[in-house]
Amino acid sequence: MSVLVLALALGAACCLGFGFVLQQNAAQRAPLSDFLSFRLLIDLVKVPRWLGGIALMVVGMGLGAAALGQGELSLVEPLLATNLLFALALSRRQSRQPLGRQGWAGLVLLAGGVTAFIVAGRPEGGAATAEPARQWVIIGVMIGLALLLTTRGKRSRLSSGPVLLALAAGLLYGVQDALTRVSGQKVSDGGFAELLTGWEPYAVLALGVTGLVLVQSAFETASLRKSLPALTAAQPLAGIVCGVGFLGDRLRTDAVALSWEAGGLLAVVAGIVLLGMHPAMPCGAPERARVTAPAVSPASP
Repeated sequence: MSVLVLALALGAACCLGFGFVLQQNAAQRAPLSDFLSFRLLIDLVKVPRWLGGIALMVVGMGLGAAALGQGELSLVEPLLATNLLFALALSRRQSRQPLGRQGWAGLVLLAGGVTAFIVAGRPEGGAATAEPARQWVIIGVMIGLALLLTTRGKRSRLSSGPVLLALAAGLLYGVQDALTRVSGQKVSDGGFAELLTGWEPYAVLALGVTGLVLVQSAFETASLRKSLPALTAAQPLAGIVCGVGFLGDRLRTDAVALSWEAGGLLAVVAGIVLLGMHPAMPCGAPERARVTAPAVSPASP
């Protein structure tokens, strides 16, 4: 594994993790009437904290794209999942909560799972793309699942909705990462002229904006404890499927390697859940109550 890819991916994870915390701090105060609407972005763009979080997210996406240009998607995606470690670090600074057994267990599971998957799988690049039919099937399945999750999440926005929306956003971001890598390959092969004549960069933009609305709606209606773990778990899994499915990434497939790869991914998900539910993560309920209370009882002395 290249040191440059490692540095770029971890730098991206750091920016994304910090950015998610700042975005959720602002989004939880947005009006509930903006739920799953582009008006939510219009309202949030007036909040400096949210703009700071978006700026960090953009930098993180840029570093992630650079990492994808240097390494395989199946290698970069697990490293990006460590953004939760950085989100927890900032949340701990805000809440002054100790890491404790749960935090250390989550940290070991997440870091160990990423290491186990990369060491056992040894991701390598192969053919640039698979046949178009396979590519469209995989992308269609991911977008279809995201649509189903969004539809279900819209019906239960204050219960399981935020988790479902975060899962949907993670799937879209995983596909976005795959198409970002394809776009980078087009620039390398034919320059920006070839890139702009293809559909991939426009799909990257559409997926990014749609995912942003889903993420902010999840942040608006629930704490980071409920929303961020689902997002962080879904994105690398979707990215790995895309990488192996149509980008030509190769993983070791002998029985021992497959068992370690599966165990590593399970450890990553378990670590994400433990870290996401850590007491240091802001719960957001008091803030939501303060925002919605005036709308319910407008009369005041």
